[in-house]
Amino acid sequence: MTNDTRPGFRAALSNRTMQMTLGAFAFVAAAAGTALAMQAGGSVSASDKAAIEQIVHDYILDHPEIIPQAVEKLQAKRMESVIDASRSTLETPYAGAWEGAKDADVTVVEFFDYACGYCRASLPDLAKLVGEDRKLKIVYRELPILSEESSNAAKVSLLAAERGQYMPFHKALYAAGRVTRDTIVAAAAKAGIGKADAESAMASSKYDAEIQSNIALAQKLQAAGTPTFVIGGQVLSGAVGYDALKEGVATARGK
Repeated sequence: MTNDTRPGFRAALSNRTMQMTLGAFAFVAAAAGTALAMQAGGSVSASDKAAIEQIVHDYILDHPEIIPQAVEKLQAKRMESVIDASRSTLETPYAGAWEGAKDADVTVVEFFDYACGYCRASLPDLAKLVGEDRKLKIVYRELPILSEESSNAAKVSLLAAERGQYMPFHKALYAAGRVTRDTIVAAAAKAGIGKADAESAMASSKYDAEIQSNIALAQKLQAAGTPTFVIGGQVLSGAVGYDALKEGVATARGK
């Protein structure tokens, strides 16, 4: 992935967030006006319509706290629709890039970057979660947006997924600390992947389509960065911790 992709990713997310916010403001006024019109019998004159609009306008100015509440609710509903539309793609791992239960009733999807310290910090939380929940699956989606070495790590990670050595590589590279070409090759060796194969994967364009697909999915979900978790109909941003992840799983399972 080139350096042009990473700023483009962030710019697309910023533009999308602004569009959603402006749309939500319009939604508040329209929804309130519609509700009042319905209470008035569903048919109003031009003068009554103007009066209703003024009432809505004044109410919003007097109670501005309803705006962020409405924005949050609208965005949650829209996000759930986006997730549902992409759920099959989201929850279908690339080869062996997953852990947990094959017949899971809840799937946690993590978008991550090996160069992300917050992703590394989330590793124990995910390990605890999947270790105690026999009906949970975790699907890992590479989102290498921080550096060129992130992209190299993602490619070798996907090679490991093809060979059934995903988690050994995943854990070994995080344990190595800083992501460099040397630590990537060393982690691959610990997972049973030879240096020549690891270097070949880094030089290959074979995995570009999967990485670009993950970037497109992350943009649809308005991911602000890494890690980003998708659980049921929710998107959780950042190293939210074990309790928040467990709560997300419980909510998804309850639905």
